[in-house]
Amino acid sequence: MPDKSLEEEIENRSLGGGDASETKAESILAPSDSEALPGITVKEVLRLALPAVAQLMLQSLVFLADRAMLGRYSTDSLASMQVSATFYWCLYSTVSAFSVGAIALVGRAVGARERRLAGAAVRGSLLLALGVGLAIALGSTLGLKPFLALFTFGSTGVLADADAYLDILLLAMPLQLLAIIAASVLQASGNTKIPFIVAIFANSINIFINYWLIFGNFGAPALGVKGAAIGSVVAIAINATILVAVLWRGTKALTLLGRGGELAALGRILRVSLPAFSEMLFRSICYMVYTAIIGSIGSVAMAAYEAIIGIEIVFVEMADGFGIAAAAIVSQQLGAHRPSSAAAGTRVAIAIAAASLSIGSLLFFLIPDKLLGIFSRDPEIIATGVPGLYVAAIAQPFMAVALVLTRALRGAGDTRSALYISVFGLFFIRILGTYFFSLVLDLGLIGVWLGSTLDWIVRSGLLLLVFWRGKWQTIRV
Repeated sequence: MPDKSLEEEIENRSLGGGDASETKAESILAPSDSEALPGITVKEVLRLALPAVAQLMLQSLVFLADRAMLGRYSTDSLASMQVSATFYWCLYSTVSAFSVGAIALVGRAVGARERRLAGAAVRGSLLLALGVGLAIALGSTLGLKPFLALFTFGSTGVLADADAYLDILLLAMPLQLLAIIAASVLQASGNTKIPFIVAIFANSINIFINYWLIFGNFGAPALGVKGAAIGSVVAIAINATILVAVLWRGTKALTLLGRGGELAALGRILRVSLPAFSEMLFRSICYMVYTAIIGSIGSVAMAAYEAIIGIEIVFVEMADGFGIAAAAIVSQQLGAHRPSSAAAGTRVAIAIAAASLSIGSLLFFLIPDKLLGIFSRDPEIIATGVPGLYVAAIAQPFMAVALVLTRALRGAGDTRSALYISVFGLFFIRILGTYFFSLVLDLGLIGVWLGSTLDWIVRSGLLLLVFWRGKWQTIRV
């Protein structure tokens, strides 16, 4: 039975930022100036960001390797990835929103030197991950065909392969969510290296199993998409097992060991996470609509769009890595009652991310045909993609600002601002803008990227306004 006194203590105590109305108890719990976290420097941001960037890029490389292998196996297998990957990404990104509350609470607790609260938050968030994951896995056994039927552009063979892939992969959702939470809380505590190292090992195994089972090498049967799914499940299991074992053994800031406080911590995690969950769900729906608009333009435009996304994803993940660093810095510094350091760290992360993505903009302008040539040798696809890449180049620094600030605000627990801005930007700017530019004005793929770029510009401006106003510094988690 949980320790009631600890449950009440965690429920009643809120970790705030720089609010002058802190209670005496909270002031005692806050570290003194001599114990405060060190000043935020470029070196500190890079220490946190670079492993996160490398981990995200590694995951993309593995995904591209999967697609390349399936493309050599059969056309239907490769085409099925457009269906299964879209479905899985929408589901995965939506339910993983619960990690947002864990990051905010664990980071605050670590910053405030509240080891018991940090442990309770880790245990509570892992229990939530396990419960949600089991519900999805059990639900998937009832059949996915009604959902896959929504993908009207898929042939019977493509949808059958997508169904076979997801039938296996979704059974691992409990482990996938455990891995997400475990990696997120480690990153929130300032440890981005361990998730990166574990990802290297797990993804290496994934690539080997794919090569072994997709094609039937080393005496194994050729399983195609089922082989790819098995490889992914094994990698997910390895990732989750090692990361949870690390937490069980304990790090300097976190441990799974302990008892009590989980339910109270879980309530606080859900309070922060629910707006993020709503944001991710809305984003997934908008993504499906956005994809449908692009598909209506034609197959060449769709292929050119996919090629540009393949190029841009490298820079998206670079910005996301700096966003992970910003979230860790913000949550810890607010927990340590140093809101000015939280703001300073965020500004450093924004500056580095924007500068890095500006280099990408330069490459988009200077060598667009060579970049597109990595993904296609079709002259028509390259010719269609070049103007779109020019427009995408304009978006890169704005995208950096938006991605870093979104994660930073979530790290502060200000998930409502991120929700409202995302809803406005995605629907009123991206969806309606893309429809207007690409279909009404008949600009085709250029119109798609005009809508996307305008969305990033507007969102970055609104997020900067929220950041500048500073109310996120006094939010209680």
